[in-house]
Amino acid sequence: MHKTIFILSILLSSICLQAQDRFAKVEITAEKINDHLYMLQGSGGNIVIQMGDDGVLMIDDQFAPLSAKIQAKIKELTGAEVDYLINTHWHGDHTGGNENFGKAGATIIAHHNVRKRMARGRTKIEAGREIPPAPAVALPVITFGSDMKFHFNGEDLHLFHFHNGHTDGDGIIYFANDNVVHMGDTFFNMRYPFIDLKSGGNVNGLLKTLGEVLFMIDDDTVVVPGHGSLGNKADLMKYRDVILELRDKVVAMKKGGKSLDDVLASGFSKQYDEAWGGGFINPEKFASFLFESPALDTVSED
Repeated sequence: MHKTIFILSILLSSICLQAQDRFAKVEITAEKINDHLYMLQGSGGNIVIQMGDDGVLMIDDQFAPLSAKIQAKIKELTGAEVDYLINTHWHGDHTGGNENFGKAGATIIAHHNVRKRMARGRTKIEAGREIPPAPAVALPVITFGSDMKFHFNGEDLHLFHFHNGHTDGDGIIYFANDNVVHMGDTFFNMRYPFIDLKSGGNVNGLLKTLGEVLFMIDDDTVVVPGHGSLGNKADLMKYRDVILELRDKVVAMKKGGKSLDDVLASGFSKQYDEAWGGGFINPEKFASFLFESPALDTVSED
């Protein structure tokens, strides 16, 4: 018994050291969007920083071990701490730093379901690993449903939740004056999307959300993806069109009695796989999302 505990302790220590080494090598980079907006990248979802006379606003915060590096970069750019933090959804690569930034005084904002899912956590059966409930200081203290307006640094920010897509708590943040939109993980630039079905995600809702945003923006809009490089309306339209084309193929095969294995064997996505399937969502995973997403009219919107 003691030997087993000893071995487990060594294994856990090894895992922790590997995680520390992983984040120790991460550098936080800043890409200027305009004089008061930057996109930060490191490990996890893309961050946007807005700075001005009112203070500093941040969208998403990656993983907890990176908080000090992220804050150092923000200090370098703004000379200040974060006042407001908006989460685009509940996944840990976008909310992992919430506790640290919450303790430092940031007011956290997100969709209702982000708070609900963070407060609840996930069991091992649900997620393949246990995700414990987030501490109170990490939870959003201001939440919204379908939309909210936020006025900060002379900018009108529009926060939207259109449909359940990547998750059931997706937030789209549009900087109206600057014509910049942060899509969170409803947009993976030049990659197949991740549809978190266990968090209420739905490819049909994702497509409707993309359609709403495309109607709202213009050719000059800077589109910030959850992952990948900065994009524009044409990039977002291409993303929508590829997903729509492949969704329709899979739906037709499913209606014709084909199984998921049949879909995979058909090579339905082969013309896009080399360019789009190299991320952590490979063609097989993407096919399963398309095959298993329920019809949108069966999904409850919160």
